[in-house]
Amino acid sequence: MTKSLFNRPSLPRLGGSLLLALIALQAHAGDATMLSLVPLPAHYQAGDGKAFVLQPGTRTGGSDAAGQRVAGQFVQLLQQNGGPRLQVADDAARAQIRFRLDATADDNAEGYVLDVTGKGIDVRARNEAGLFYGAVTAAQLLTGDVPGHAATAHISDAPRFVWRGFMLDSARHFQSMDEIRKLLDTMAQHKLNTFHWHLTDDQGWRMEIKRYPRLTDVGSCRVPLGDAGRNTATGEPRRYCGYYTQEQIREIVAYAAALHIQVIPEIDVPGHATAAIVAYPELGTTDQKLVINNEWGVFPNLFNTEDSTFQFLENVLEEVTQMFPTRYVHVGGDEAVKDQWIASRRVQQRMHELGARDEMEMQSHIIKRLEKFLEQHDRRLIGWDEILEGGLPPEATVMSWRGTEGGLKAANEGHDVVMSPVTHMYMDYLQTDSPNEPPGRPTTIPLRKVYEFEPVPDALAADKRSHILGLQANMFTEHTRDDRNLEHNLFPRLAAVAETGWSPQAARGFDGFLQRLPRQLQRYHAMGIAYAQTPFQVDMQATGDYGSGKAQVTLHNPLGYPVHYTLDGSAVSAQSPLYTAPLQLQLPVTLQAAAFFDGKPLATANRYSVTADRLRVRDNTQLGMCPNGGKLLLRLEDDGPAEGQRAVFNVNIFNPCWLWQDVDLSNIGRIRVHAGRIPYNFQLAHDEPARKFAQAQRAHGEMEVLANCEGTPLAVMPLPAAPGEDGFVTFESALTQPARRGDLCIRFTGDTRPDMWVLDHVELLPR
Repeated sequence: MTKSLFNRPSLPRLGGSLLLALIALQAHAGDATMLSLVPLPAHYQAGDGKAFVLQPGTRTGGSDAAGQRVAGQFVQLLQQNGGPRLQVADDAARAQIRFRLDATADDNAEGYVLDVTGKGIDVRARNEAGLFYGAVTAAQLLTGDVPGHAATAHISDAPRFVWRGFMLDSARHFQSMDEIRKLLDTMAQHKLNTFHWHLTDDQGWRMEIKRYPRLTDVGSCRVPLGDAGRNTATGEPRRYCGYYTQEQIREIVAYAAALHIQVIPEIDVPGHATAAIVAYPELGTTDQKLVINNEWGVFPNLFNTEDSTFQFLENVLEEVTQMFPTRYVHVGGDEAVKDQWIASRRVQQRMHELGARDEMEMQSHIIKRLEKFLEQHDRRLIGWDEILEGGLPPEATVMSWRGTEGGLKAANEGHDVVMSPVTHMYMDYLQTDSPNEPPGRPTTIPLRKVYEFEPVPDALAADKRSHILGLQANMFTEHTRDDRNLEHNLFPRLAAVAETGWSPQAARGFDGFLQRLPRQLQRYHAMGIAYAQTPFQVDMQATGDYGSGKAQVTLHNPLGYPVHYTLDGSAVSAQSPLYTAPLQLQLPVTLQAAAFFDGKPLATANRYSVTADRLRVRDNTQLGMCPNGGKLLLRLEDDGPAEGQRAVFNVNIFNPCWLWQDVDLSNIGRIRVHAGRIPYNFQLAHDEPARKFAQAQRAHGEMEVLANCEGTPLAVMPLPAAPGEDGFVTFESALTQPARRGDLCIRFTGDTRPDMWVLDHVELLPR
């Protein structure tokens, strides 16, 4: 299907109290105590002398080998943040920005002490990691509110948690080496120290294992569904492939180590194993021939329980430990649907032989065996919180993703824990309600929710709290096809994760974070990071009577930054009217609006054309879900073109029905709907029965329009066997006896898989 050209307006929410708070904060933007540092240091004491100012001859240097290495890295850090490129002095005595190891400095392995005077910056630490983090802070100080200036200060700093992590899924979509290095650079700039690399899954095996070459020869490729899976010129399948050689992996591990980041590999067992089983079918549980396709969700395919399969996993892990020197190896353990094991006579026999009373104990047997193997190789096993089920070796570490409950249980049982709940730490969930968000999960995890997550549950006893190693953000990439959308999803939310992981709990506050964030955005710009614009843009909602020529317009910035607007076509500035309440406007009107901080726009101004006709149109991002039937809302991307931008649609894949709530139907006689089809590519396992299809009366089903979402349809239009050449169909029909006001539901009947209909936009037409 081709990209929709329909102009998509936005749905806002108001945040007036935060707006007023930020206006007050802006009055202090030049105050040296309002640090533009992310994350905040543990202790900061402002001095009273003259600021240190970079000069053309300013140099950096180290008093020892570690200090000299960090001085060289500081040059890169400063330049990445938009500062000048300095020279490294051979003699630290000739340098103005100095780094040295000091046994009397902060005893935390990652802590440091930093002093700024009018003559320079001195950083001291017990370890090279601490020196490096001091260099990160120094680079931020010199790219703060007054670039090139650092106010006199004393900083004593160390992280709150030892595990400050970010997980990247390279199995669903593959990232280049350059993008991985870029992400590691940004992790270092945020003082994140753990890169969890998700390298195997149902949709691809991305890591070379020399003993099993088919894992990458076969397991690293798939054929996408729909238009993206075909060469339009030849009609031949277009394969999606990619893996990292062992040499490339070692290169990434070394690159990360220089930035004081440990790289944790993940090899998923016993589920998420389709790619491995396709490469080596003898590893599977079913005789069914499997393929690696572009479906998402929870697959039923599990490794079998034979000793030969256990040996395969141990052989793989042996090569993994040779590539990754870090202490931890992640073995997954999540979402292992046991249906194939239950149905397999051989697996049931193996369970009896091994003394496993049920399938969960069988999984526990595998985890325990792998844990012993890793322990023999001086490694420690970590897995998702499902590994708690069926019993767990005491040395295993738990990553709690289904909430914090698993982490609480694990800590109480004496296991170390990394908190990574889907409710707060999943970066594939959208961060605003804006129609400009990329594909993902529309249940939003906004910046505030990420920032306010507390990794240590109140219910956890004081003597167990040391088991909470820290927190981790996860980026699964089912819906993230390119680097631009990947970086949109991660930034600035990773900054919030970083501050939670590093800064003292008592020092953190979201309003202060928002005051420091604009400067961090400028650093992202200098680094070439395609951070999300949507939290800093202005969304608009217009309501009104179609015939009156008047509308009420609401403007909204998702983070509550002050909004300025114009109505006369002129460019918006900080001197333009400040939005404080809904606007009562005579139509038509062209409105421009932008959010501002310290007199500067945070994003390009949004431009909206508001007309009476537009009040009768709703895009699918402005429509809700119908109240009846299952609910699994996704923001899905079109299946073409193979490269470049694609249209996106909000879809309830459990119930293809869209709701226009409280619509004025006075003097409305007809409805026009623009719709198309995209592949239905989801494995839902035990959730499949929740998928609802209204019964079709015709061969290809119908599109129905219902008043108040029930009763006799107001309009019924037969669906064609296929959409038009552009991938869309426009339906138009009279509405029979609509009420003056109420809800409208637009739904598609029948089970049309492997495709599904999606609504692009709906328009009400006057009598």
